[in-house]
Amino acid sequence: MFDWIAGVISAMGYGGLALLMFLENVFPPIPSELIMPLAGFHAAEGRFAAVGVVLAGSAGSVAGVTLWYWAGRRYRADRLRDLAGRHGRWLSLTPAEVDRALDWFDRHGEAAVFLGRLVPALRTLISIPAGLGRMPLWRFLLWTTGGSLIWNALLTAAGHVLHANYDRVQAWLDPVSTAVVVGMIAIYLYRVATFGRRSGQQADRARRSTDRAPRQRRG
Repeated sequence: MFDWIAGVISAMGYGGLALLMFLENVFPPIPSELIMPLAGFHAAEGRFAAVGVVLAGSAGSVAGVTLWYWAGRRYRADRLRDLAGRHGRWLSLTPAEVDRALDWFDRHGEAAVFLGRLVPALRTLISIPAGLGRMPLWRFLLWTTGGSLIWNALLTAAGHVLHANYDRVQAWLDPVSTAVVVGMIAIYLYRVATFGRRSGQQADRARRSTDRAPRQRRG
């Protein structure tokens, strides 16, 4: 994967970098933690401008997450719950998990979008509840662009810092990036395999909450 990413950046320049970061947000197993430091390394060698690297990477990131935002707005919460109910095993998503994501977004709002762009596990997924929650597009773009610029600037700076030792770093980055992809596939397969158990546990919790409610009201 490392060699492929390096080849795209070398061949296509800023456009290739933006494309990779777009794909990273549409297909997360392509990690920004590998793309942007490599671009920062090229900037340290004088092949690109560091500012151009950050702007190109951020443009690709924002374009990718905006697709997920529009998917959330178009699909709406009730349809997503229905989809999770019918095809949840293969989505590895239950209706209760959809509700939890929406509740979390409702509590944190704009901060969730901004800070979510700085958290690897949430960087892409936070866009969906933003769309489902009908967050205005201009506010979504404002906060997600701010978070993306900070994240990509930090990764680009890391490439600059590692410049002198990048040949050594490359030796372990490639197997690490491959391990990330394998790990994400394994997590998905685990969620598919345990879907029935998670659904049952969530249904049990919902029933217990329903059973307790009348007793609390009578008291």
